[in-house]
Amino acid sequence: MEKAARSVAARLREQGHIAYFAGGCVRDMMRGLDPKDYDIVTDAHPETVQKFFSRTYAVGAHFGVIIVLEEGFQFEVATFRSDDAYIDGRHPSAVHFSSPEKDAERRDFTINGMFFDPVADKVIDLVGGQADIAAKLVRAIGDPAKRFAEDRLRMLRAVRFAAVLDYEIDKATWGALVANAPSINQISAERIRGELEQIFLSSNRVRGWDLLDASGLMSVILPEIEAMKGVLQPEQFHPEGDVFVHTRLMLSLLPEKVSVPLVFAVLFHDVAKPVTARVDETGRIRFNEHDRIGAEMTEAIMRRLRFSGAEIEVTVEMVRQHMVFKDVPKMRVAKLKRFMARPSFNEELELHRVDCESSHRMLDNYEVLRRKREELANEPTRPAPPRRGGPRSAPG
Repeated sequence: MEKAARSVAARLREQGHIAYFAGGCVRDMMRGLDPKDYDIVTDAHPETVQKFFSRTYAVGAHFGVIIVLEEGFQFEVATFRSDDAYIDGRHPSAVHFSSPEKDAERRDFTINGMFFDPVADKVIDLVGGQADIAAKLVRAIGDPAKRFAEDRLRMLRAVRFAAVLDYEIDKATWGALVANAPSINQISAERIRGELEQIFLSSNRVRGWDLLDASGLMSVILPEIEAMKGVLQPEQFHPEGDVFVHTRLMLSLLPEKVSVPLVFAVLFHDVAKPVTARVDETGRIRFNEHDRIGAEMTEAIMRRLRFSGAEIEVTVEMVRQHMVFKDVPKMRVAKLKRFMARPSFNEELELHRVDCESSHRMLDNYEVLRRKREELANEPTRPAPPRRGGPRSAPG
């Protein structure tokens, strides 16, 4: 891919134009990583870019963006621009084609604001991104409050970069983030969901959880999780603390790579405990039907955040079934096999493991099911019973 990206830049240079790599690919290169994609910026206007390449299409010509297809890869080629005032927390009211300096100034964070000249093999850093990479710091370019007002999603992006890269957030940037957190819901649910997925699919997801919590973003986006704070649980089963602490601990026990349904089932498996909490006549805390009600709440939350239907279906099933695991010792073999044959079982078993390890630490049922899964996997496949009456004749 890098070779093809250099070829696109070289073609623009041959025609007398500036052409640099920009944004995340430069950040990755500075960190010694292979970029997943390459964005290119140029002083050539969109209609000019299209003349230089045989396969292009305009995805945002108004914003100066042309997709160039080269050697089987797609590259965003964008004209240097500056932006007028942002009127909706996402889009500028107008854009002006400009210079590398003005283009760098309009970007979100210094670590994403660098350019790389692929001909000279030189970093062009107009915003201090190299120093912030060395310091492991997420810092807004210019006035952080202005950057967040331009695009509210940048608040979630700051959290994502800090979590995924294991960076700190610059003090002024953090202050502006906290001050503006209540406005995050001005952004579309789809864009919010996309950032949440990247945060919680990251191996550093607990850091993401903590930043979402401390910034106030959690309470705005997921008030149902905020409601878990202070919801006490029976100490004999949950010595770790309240529901919020329990859920955070479960996140920390997940393996590095997880699916969307598994990690969001962890987040939501006890989401109904705050609304079902009761103390019975013996003084014991109860959460009757929190699995069933939690499944309904999970579906509502995920629909609100525009998850796919398939992801919602699996996650809701996992939340609905998570209390069934306590009944495993009493199940007859046929029922147990049906329970284990469901498509979401393996991920439910992982949910059960971290649920136990983060609380009472009793893994008896988990071990039984793990062994049973191995036994069933090794069982020989039985041939299908013969059909009665022999084969049917084809109709005449």
